[in-house]
Amino acid sequence: MNSFFNDFKQFAVKGNAVDMAVGVIIGGAFGKIISSIVNDIIMPPIGWLIGGVKFSDLKITLPSVEIAGVEAMEPATINYGNFIQTAFDFVIIAFCVFLMVRGLGKLSRKKAEKPVAAPPQPSNEEKLLTEIRDLLAARQEQAKDL
Repeated sequence: MNSFFNDFKQFAVKGNAVDMAVGVIIGGAFGKIISSIVNDIIMPPIGWLIGGVKFSDLKITLPSVEIAGVEAMEPATINYGNFIQTAFDFVIIAFCVFLMVRGLGKLSRKKAEKPVAAPPQPSNEEKLLTEIRDLLAARQEQAKDL
């Protein structure tokens, strides 16, 4: 049981889990901002342009059936105006996420395309030592052949 808690602790403290939690929280707040932009800034002018319609009020009221002796209920409605606003929210959020992913992709490609620096040229001493090593190795090969 102790190893279970240790495994969970390692998972929860890892950067990936914490990063994911932060992303979910920021994403929720971002969604609220987008909903406000759509509901309060974008949809009112669109509604005004098409004749003063408030999209959240667009609905189809279904016929109600009255039953004798039963209290009348509030009529059921299909709120297609709210659906239009929610669909608009989704399109804007999806577009923003697309732009962020595309931007991160470009950044990662730039990192990958970064030219690798050429290795430094050996100094004169290193060149001389390399030649001596090669000569000694050649002499040893000659000695083996004899």
